[in-house]
Amino acid sequence: MGSYHLIVGSGLTGAVIARQLVDVGERVLVVDRRSHVGGNVHDHFHPSGIRIHTYGPHYFRTNDEGLWAFVRRFSVFYKYEPELKSFVDGGFENWPVTTSYIRRTIGEQWEPAFKGKPSNFEEASLSMMPLAIYEKFVKSYTQKQWGVPPRTLSADLAKRFDVRADNDLRLVKHKHQGIPENGYAEFMRRMLEGVPVLLNCDYLKCREEFKLAQKTIFTGPIDEYFGFDLGRLKYRSQRREHEYLPNVGFAQPCGQVNNPDPANGPHIRTLEWKHMMPCDYAKQIRGTVISREMTITQDNPNDYEYPFPDETNARLYQRYRERADLIPNLLICGRLGEYRYYDMDQAIARSMLLARRITGSKSGNAGKINRQNTSK
Repeated sequence: MGSYHLIVGSGLTGAVIARQLVDVGERVLVVDRRSHVGGNVHDHFHPSGIRIHTYGPHYFRTNDEGLWAFVRRFSVFYKYEPELKSFVDGGFENWPVTTSYIRRTIGEQWEPAFKGKPSNFEEASLSMMPLAIYEKFVKSYTQKQWGVPPRTLSADLAKRFDVRADNDLRLVKHKHQGIPENGYAEFMRRMLEGVPVLLNCDYLKCREEFKLAQKTIFTGPIDEYFGFDLGRLKYRSQRREHEYLPNVGFAQPCGQVNNPDPANGPHIRTLEWKHMMPCDYAKQIRGTVISREMTITQDNPNDYEYPFPDETNARLYQRYRERADLIPNLLICGRLGEYRYYDMDQAIARSMLLARRITGSKSGNAGKINRQNTSK
């Protein structure tokens, strides 16, 4: 093949970098140990015709016009602005929690339970809300999700939610929000169209076969790249149980319902996929599919989903990162490679930045290409 860039992993990070490099004339080979492209950005059809996001719900959103133009190269997006609920006290309440709910249940003169600079997730959460609200909506949910007391987790984790002071119930308020019309599997396939991809290939078991690569971009777990020789980083994953309800139109009021109360079951949330489909199409489907997600700790790197947000793992990651940065022509990146949670728009923006660094003088052309091909 001659000189080329090897990209290990065809998930969002690897696919975006591959697309950017190919668009400016670089030679690329993508390898992936899974049997399909796209990593966790994938979906499939239930026999009922309901589309299920295989690895949990993916809500695309961005305020960036360039990113919006880029993703629309590969699919039309239908508008979907997720609204979430939490099942507490036998009913469905808004999530993120609203000031109106706090006033209704705590009183008009409520105050956050923590003042000062938060040093952990629990303090950061309590700096936004009263103790009773934290315990009802956040504490048990977090313990289910991570399997540890919330006070042992990073304060930064609490930046993913807030207390709403208005009546806008959307999860986020980004200008552009949606889901690919033909699904995420097709979206990722089209992003990699024209890019050489080798599936069912575990790079870590056959590295010598790719020694001619000009640069290796590795998007898998950074600790696995080094054979876990400094110890294993901790990750959390989801076990999903799907149930088809043939005689039910809709089982819950929205696509995602959080389940913070342990008494209501071990799952952290219930997903109803028909809510996430175009309304006209969803109305034609008989029955509904709900999926319950239980959070677990996986030993298989192929099943890793969420980097663990605590200081111990952050320090271990930094040791691996320092080693990786010393290896010429190696770039370890992505959610698993950088041990950092990225939303989809953040992952794409980060990948575009890395691609510009790789291409150097060609980087200006990459941006132009992204914006020109918006009609597909």
